[in-house]
Amino acid sequence: MSEKTCAACDCELDENAIQVKLGGKVVEVCCEECATQLREAYASAANG
Repeated sequence: MSEKTCAACDCELDENAIQVKLGGKVVEVCCEECATQLREAYASAANG
């Protein structure tokens, strides 16, 4: 079985993973802090 890891920090995900929608794709992160960082990074990249 393959392990799932956080899209932001590569920590192992458990049953408390948070799903974040970015540009039509859904990714999973380990905590709200990583979700916020990922949203900010995506917004920054999208604004170019």
